[in-house]
Amino acid sequence: TSVTSAKIQVNGVHLHYQQTGEGSHAVLLLPGMLGSGQTDFGPQLKSLNKQLFTIVAWDPRGYGQSIPPSRDFPPDFFERDAKDAVDVMQALNFKKFSLLGWSDGGITALIAAARYPALIHKLVVWGANASVTQEDVRIYNGIRDVSKWSEKVKKPLEEMYGHKYFATTCEAWVDGISRFAEKPGGSICQELLPDIKCPTFIIHGVKDPLVPQPHAEYIHKHIKGSRLLLMPEGKHNLHLRFAEDFNREVEDFLR
Repeated sequence: TSVTSAKIQVNGVHLHYQQTGEGSHAVLLLPGMLGSGQTDFGPQLKSLNKQLFTIVAWDPRGYGQSIPPSRDFPPDFFERDAKDAVDVMQALNFKKFSLLGWSDGGITALIAAARYPALIHKLVVWGANASVTQEDVRIYNGIRDVSKWSEKVKKPLEEMYGHKYFATTCEAWVDGISRFAEKPGGSICQELLPDIKCPTFIIHGVKDPLVPQPHAEYIHKHIKGSRLLLMPEGKHNLHLRFAEDFNREVEDFLR
């Protein structure tokens, strides 16, 4: 099935999304920092079951092809993304849908599932965290300078954004997310986790250099009835590196 690409207006911005499949179960893919459907979910848009699912991958405001506006990081940027994401799906006339969130998109998905329980069918998150520790801040500062990134990770983002936007947005993200470390317990959305009532599947790469394992364990512990899968060889991008295994696990959970 082909992938269609379009923009839809919500909350005063025109947001880009890709859509494929004709299944009755709608699924929204939520990308990570600086991510877009195109850069973050190639194997999912291509290979998730098109008969079972209708798959939508969105570009959050200021990312991918959802520019303008330029990306910024006010204190409520995750909450803003969660509302945008849900409003995109409602504008596309999906009454109920599941969320697959990676990294920042995982945080957004956790907030959306807690805030809009009547709309969310099932939830899958990986590479996500509900709080920011001093150790996390140290890790984030390690990726602040994009010139030090590996060529493989850097190239598609430079092609999409141009070097200047890519570099300044990454720096702004580090500052924006690090601010959570100053809040009580470093919380981003810890207090919302008990409000998540839908079936939840947490996947974590044991070798993830960006998100230490205790984050996944914390989320698992605080979402009642959730399931945690550890992938021994998985890193942060486990859904790309081990796409076949990942897609199979997710499809089984969503069925």
